Amino acid sequence: MPDDPYAPDGRSMRERMLAGDPYIADDPELDEEAYASRDLMDAYNATKSRQQPLRRSLLAQLLGSVGEGTIIRSPIYVDFGKNITIGARCFANYNFTALDVAAITIGDDVQIGPNVQLLTPTHPVEPGPRRDKWESAEPITIGDNVWLGGGTVVCPGVTIGDNTVVGAGSVVVKDLPADVVAVGNPARVIKHLA
Repeated sequence: MPDDPYAPDGRSMRERMLAGDPYIADDPELDEEAYASRDLMDAYNATKSRQQPLRRSLLAQLLGSVGEGTIIRSPIYVDFGKNITIGARCFANYNFTALDVAAITIGDDVQIGPNVQLLTPTHPVEPGPRRDKWESAEPITIGDNVWLGGGTVVCPGVTIGDNTVVGAGSVVVKDLPADVVAVGNPARVIKHLA
């Protein structure tokens, strides 16, 4: 019989979360980290567009790393922020949501349309563990020079290859290779580039 993935194993919920194992979503330690991130997120979202030095400073504090020349329009929504790395010369339009329970890695020169969601958390399908607030997460990786059209949703565990374009409103549930155009729900490749 397999081990119970929800059994205590001596690790903190934060350690379990970062390892991609089940953890309690409303654990007090995780809540405290999330509150600190929300304070930074709220401060960033309250700044004016012309306050670039302040915005850059807040963004650098909120995210794990942010490349030179990257612009993220307010509002942005994150769980922790520090599990997100964004490369250079990227642009994210309004209402960018990046739930970074697991790592989110975004390459250089990525264009992100309005209302895009990068969602790393997963939830058990069994009603008991879900009711008990268990969840886990899988990382998301976005390659260089990717364009995510407005309203795109990228699901847990997905990798999108370099130079790929994802059409507006698409739901990406599995990996996409480099140099393609993908659209739909679920997103499917409709064109190869180069």
